[in-house]
Amino acid sequence: MTLNFLQRALRPVASAAAAVAFVAFGVAAQAGTITMASTTSTEQSGLFTVLLPAFKQATGVDTKVVAVGTGQAIDMARRGDADVLFVHDTTAEEKFVADGFAAKRLPVMYNDFVLIGPKNDPVGVKGKDIVAALKKIAAANGPFVSRGDKSGTDAAERRLWTQTGVADAGQPVPNDKKGSGYKECGCGMGPALNIAASNGSYVLADRGTWLSFKNRADLAVVVEGDKRLFNQYGVMVVSPTKFPNLNSADAQKFVDWVTSPAGQSTIAGYKIGGEQLFFPNAK
Repeated sequence: MTLNFLQRALRPVASAAAAVAFVAFGVAAQAGTITMASTTSTEQSGLFTVLLPAFKQATGVDTKVVAVGTGQAIDMARRGDADVLFVHDTTAEEKFVADGFAAKRLPVMYNDFVLIGPKNDPVGVKGKDIVAALKKIAAANGPFVSRGDKSGTDAAERRLWTQTGVADAGQPVPNDKKGSGYKECGCGMGPALNIAASNGSYVLADRGTWLSFKNRADLAVVVEGDKRLFNQYGVMVVSPTKFPNLNSADAQKFVDWVTSPAGQSTIAGYKIGGEQLFFPNAK
């Protein structure tokens, strides 16, 4: 009799506990979390410090960012280790889609690359012609830091080197054709800028990271405004067909939001020292 009494007495408590557990589970499921593979420039520029909280406020979805070079980010997504991909190498992104790892790629925003160098510009490259600048640096054996990390910036730099004519047309330019001062660091944009600041080297950087970079020392922008320095960013939901375990529903929420007027406005509103870092252009 005592056991039956206790069982009857504990039923309301058990039911209440189950209800609490159900509610807690429901909240967690609604909130959700996505893993984003992205380039270092979106993080190091500070953009994500405003973009992701605004996305969380709008949707309740948390975002875990893995910020690496674009090539590494794409490799990560190809392994199914990310729900959404946000990078800046259009050629590689289009191949990612063609290979079936995403249904489509959407443009999000753009800015530009700039050539950074010592303010006194010892090689004399200052101007608007990036290809002419690289040719001068190679001819003078000028100090140049390359990321060499398969990032979007690294891919852009390599494309620009192929236009200098220091190697056979259409062929990758070997490092020995870029001058004895050319060095690869195999590092992100911030560390590459730090190296350039410490030894007075030239370096190709995305403008967003440059504007947020604090340790400038004697560095300044020496080449800008060349149309070949255009820097487009794209976003993709990683294929749920290839990877059914991914959080594709919440990844789609991010893509929908960041390309919506609200997301685009948040991107446009991000400035440092009154200067806009990224320009939204979602179609």
